[in-house]
Amino acid sequence: MKIAVTYEQGEIFQHFGHTEEFKIYTVEEGRVTDAQVEDTQGSGHGALAGFLGALGVDTLICGGIGAGAQAALAEAGIRLYGGVSGDADQAVNALLAGKLDFDPNARCDHHDHEHGHGEGCHHGGSCGGN
Repeated sequence: MKIAVTYEQGEIFQHFGHTEEFKIYTVEEGRVTDAQVEDTQGSGHGALAGFLGALGVDTLICGGIGAGAQAALAEAGIRLYGGVSGDADQAVNALLAGKLDFDPNARCDHHDHEHGHGEGCHHGGSCGGN
């Protein structure tokens, strides 16, 4: 199993499409055996699903995420745990323990024109920033 986390300075970055780094965790027999930070090389939004797929990632933990990116991840066969914040390592350990607090409906709507309610992310309102 390979878990990717949107990553910035040890924390879960809150906007999937703008993340500059992912921390990639290799999991064997229920425990992390390796972890490395990967630079996205300027990839964004839908292209990130392909980036993660090329790394062999099958699970993603992130904050806010748009509908297009959700669809691209689903098409790539990557399981999504959105609406998560805080320390990246702790989130991965919580997922492995079956105790991760996530929002299955986490969305970043502020750039989806069909919704256009002027809303920010539904998790903490901290989508974007950089």
